[in-house]
Amino acid sequence: MRKLHIALVVSIVLNLFLAGALVAGIVSLKTGSRMINAGSLRIAGSELPKSVRRPFRAALREARRSMRPTVVQARTAKSEAAALLRQPRVDQPAVMAALDRARVADMAVRAAVEARAVAYAATLAPEDRATVADAMQRRAVRIPQAVE
Repeated sequence: MRKLHIALVVSIVLNLFLAGALVAGIVSLKTGSRMINAGSLRIAGSELPKSVRRPFRAALREARRSMRPTVVQARTAKSEAAALLRQPRVDQPAVMAALDRARVADMAVRAAVEARAVAYAATLAPEDRATVADAMQRRAVRIPQAVE
């Protein structure tokens, strides 16, 4: 009888966990607020009015999509570095070269996304540009404090 009670409790806990995950997934899909990796510009754009924010995020998404081959290069280089680290003897220059390639690709993607964000922001009304600038400034001030 005791085993049955334990199994029942475990089942209830598991079902509650799964129900919570399902609700969180539904809420996430309904809100439609997908995160786009564009650093502080994406975060700054989140404070724009909804009518401007959606096209801003779409522009960032398109810029990232256009850089897909470069994203794949970065991931491949990181995987190569990880594989090299698994070897019995670590070839440090080879690992660093792979990580350098990944970093260059990551920076190229970031530069392209930021360039698209700035081009879009330049088309905004002055008050919306000020909103983006203020959010970027707050983010820039916050970052060094987090490092300390």
